Amino acid sequence: MKIQNLNNIVNEALVFFGKNYPNKLNLKNINFPLVVGSGNAYNTGVILFAGRPALFANESNLKEIIKNYTELFKKKIIKDAIIISASGAKDSVWEIKTAKKLKLKTLLLTCEENSPSAKIADEVIIYRKIAEPYSYNVSTYLGMILSKSGENPKKIIDFIKNIQPKKNFKKYNSFAFVVPDKYSIICRIINAKADEIFGPNITVRAFSIGRARHAKFINRSKKELVITIGEDNQYFGDPDSRLNIGLPKFTGPALMFCLVYALLGKIQELKPPYFRKNIKKYCESYGPQAYEKSENFKVIVPGN
Repeated sequence: MKIQNLNNIVNEALVFFGKNYPNKLNLKNINFPLVVGSGNAYNTGVILFAGRPALFANESNLKEIIKNYTELFKKKIIKDAIIISASGAKDSVWEIKTAKKLKLKTLLLTCEENSPSAKIADEVIIYRKIAEPYSYNVSTYLGMILSKSGENPKKIIDFIKNIQPKKNFKKYNSFAFVVPDKYSIICRIINAKADEIFGPNITVRAFSIGRARHAKFINRSKKELVITIGEDNQYFGDPDSRLNIGLPKFTGPALMFCLVYALLGKIQELKPPYFRKNIKKYCESYGPQAYEKSENFKVIVPGN
């Protein structure tokens, strides 16, 4: 499979889920869980439990979170652990084992039925996915988000296709996203994905409207395109380097997820192929080495 840019994978994932919509995620019987995930799995967890009490943790702070909130576990206020992992491997294995030591009932959300984590979790929900480059995780987390939000993939596709940016992304060397406060978690999703596909080569920043007001744009530059989603931008960035994108009434977290990924993919399309140039070496060398693994990562992660 050819390594495609992020925006192409977004479209393929939406087409796939238009034909293979995920089952509705029912979380009614789970109250105040421990929700654990790495990278955008963590951010997906925040979306899934938006508006509900939950304790969130990632691979770096899980042990500290458990230590700080030990009384919640001892008193059985928290009885469930939701582990989110597209691969069902890496950190999710020890995270599930840690949750079990606390006598929590473990529920794994994953795309890999035969993964190491799926074999030890008390309950597993399997999501379908398409084949895509390592680290993209578009369909993996999009399926989970759709299972909660119930949004229409066809409407999302049509909305994204009808956006015709009047700015030429190619002439900018940095980009700033400003999103509605309601979708502030999307900022973390943007930053995580920009780190993976651009690294130090292109600067990408992301803020909610509320945070953007807090001196984030003291320094203006014509070389930074400020992409404001949801309302007109009259204050942030150089006046000649602003792009405003309105949102339809049916906007939900899946649309926001796909929209920002599509925009990042458009930037990727017009810039040097940093990701395509380095992903193979990463998967076969320094990527797995950081996990002390001898087995290479797959450059193209298969669908199921």
